[in-house]
Amino acid sequence: MTLERPTPVAEFTLKAIVAGVVLGIVFGAANAYLGLRVGMTVSASIPAAVLTVALFRLSGSKGTILEANLSQTIGSASTSLSTGTIFTIPALFLWGMAPPYLQVVVLCFLGGVLGLSAMIPLRRLLIVDAADELPYPEGTACAEVLRATAAGASGSEWIFRGMVVGAAVKLLIALVFLVPSEIGMALPVLPKAELALEIAPALLGVGFILGYRMGGICVAGSIISSLALTPLIAWIGAGLTTPLYPETTRLVSEMDAGAIWSRYVRYIGAGAVATAGILTVLRGLPTMAQAFMAVAKGVRSGGAGTGGSDAKGGFLSGPPQTDRDLPGAFVIGGIIFVVATAALVPGVFAGGMGPLQRAVCAAGVGFFGVLFVAVAARIVGIVGVSSQPTSGIALVTLLGVASIFAAAGWTEPGARAAVLTVGTIVAIAASKAGDISQDLKTGFLVGATPARQQFGQLIGAAFACWAVAATVILLGTAYEFGSKEIPAPQATLMKTIIEGVLAGQLPWGLVLSGAGISIGAMLCGISGLAFAIGVYLPLATMAPLFVGGCVRALTLRGTKESSDSDPGVLAASGLVAGEGLAGVLVAGLVAAKIAPKSIDPRLGGLTGELAATAIVLAVCYFLYVAGRDGKRTA
Repeated sequence: MTLERPTPVAEFTLKAIVAGVVLGIVFGAANAYLGLRVGMTVSASIPAAVLTVALFRLSGSKGTILEANLSQTIGSASTSLSTGTIFTIPALFLWGMAPPYLQVVVLCFLGGVLGLSAMIPLRRLLIVDAADELPYPEGTACAEVLRATAAGASGSEWIFRGMVVGAAVKLLIALVFLVPSEIGMALPVLPKAELALEIAPALLGVGFILGYRMGGICVAGSIISSLALTPLIAWIGAGLTTPLYPETTRLVSEMDAGAIWSRYVRYIGAGAVATAGILTVLRGLPTMAQAFMAVAKGVRSGGAGTGGSDAKGGFLSGPPQTDRDLPGAFVIGGIIFVVATAALVPGVFAGGMGPLQRAVCAAGVGFFGVLFVAVAARIVGIVGVSSQPTSGIALVTLLGVASIFAAAGWTEPGARAAVLTVGTIVAIAASKAGDISQDLKTGFLVGATPARQQFGQLIGAAFACWAVAATVILLGTAYEFGSKEIPAPQATLMKTIIEGVLAGQLPWGLVLSGAGISIGAMLCGISGLAFAIGVYLPLATMAPLFVGGCVRALTLRGTKESSDSDPGVLAASGLVAGEGLAGVLVAGLVAAKIAPKSIDPRLGGLTGELAATAIVLAVCYFLYVAGRDGKRTA
């Protein structure tokens, strides 16, 4: 079924493009910051759709539903760029090979172009022909939000309120240093066991979005690390008189809980995350194979087609306007452009590799990129973007290319960096395919022009790549990746995997122990990757997710399940965006040496901890009020 508009409706307008670009920069920076903190990002489609309508109304121009759809399409393009970048680029900093700003921009843009180009031929097959089979949950929800907001439904003010609250709390903690950034307490009996909670509105917001169950799974992994693994290692190491491998200088008895996590538990968590990611991909191999074969069959039979350009300002001619894609020349040219640029331009891949190594890397980009674009575009139609196994896709890509490098004897530090940047492009391409698939589903339901959405995604990527790259470089300059402020968990994991394949620098006993924990969790029927991320990250980081999930559960008591357009979810999205932007601002001030990186809080001791607890409770109450507001207006 194809929806055709009976009369022309404004769609590809300047105000829609400008609004989308601005929102893309905002959510791109915020998601990059969030991903570097906790290793996950949130979809920007629905918040961008609501904010677009609100911005149109504030400017005195109502705008059409198609303009709002185009704006959210452009605005949400930044999420995929953030995902691929934060998974990989910080590892270069950890190796002491900080990349130039322009290199990160190019990697982001190439990944965006590859994901968009390879997805276009699949649009008709997946979005139109398989409409009953593939619901594309976020895309369908976004279409409903667009219809509701265009019809005058309220709720957009909660995003703005959330942004103000999130930014204010972040500035109070990281710029004014009013209260401590974390509260905690040591537990008796268990050696080196600690309970901790980070004061982070963005993490509370993410927990609210994820819900009680997923938040509980994440914090369960952290409880295993903080209240089981750390005390166990401390107890075993208390009587040792020599350092315990992989530590070479300090005794376990001399370490605090943070040091034990860094030298031992981190590797267990890395094994858990890597195993969960790879098993997620392996478990989905039948689905992936069916997806790829269905795509290939559809393309061969003409199920995916493109049109040409018309002479009257439209993008394409021939098919109905709501069934027009960008021309085939763009598809082929885009893929060739990405692979050729990666192979021929020396500065694209990190590490200063020669022509042969660059050719192997470019081949890896072309093979894994096109393969995983086809797979991701179909999988997100069932499980949604939030459950897309991007981590597993990146791991499989890195393992594949690293194995070729190892077989060829290319194991120097530059080779590790080159392999890592292959993963950057492929991870962004797969994420981009999932993102544009959801946007095209939204467009299909509201009667938009696919070609204009596809061109809008290209515009979004062309602008957002600068913001995402700037955010990562800025945070890497102001802070240290892998530190408490910016843990960069996914990139640290990728670094660990590459080192293990190319240099054998892994404590395999710890890594494989983590693999066993992850397998056990998956056999219990829970999300292995969410649980493993909890094992890998400190309890202080995961606890706010659980608290936010508990608040979401409280708002749902006595009511039916809420939707993604619930005011509580919109307020939570505002918290993420507000803290993210404030975090980027603080990083800029720190990098410019205008503000200190860290000082003792102005309210210390018990007073500071009580004030910090009051802030957490106030943010929770804010989310609760927003969530209940949606139930009253439903």
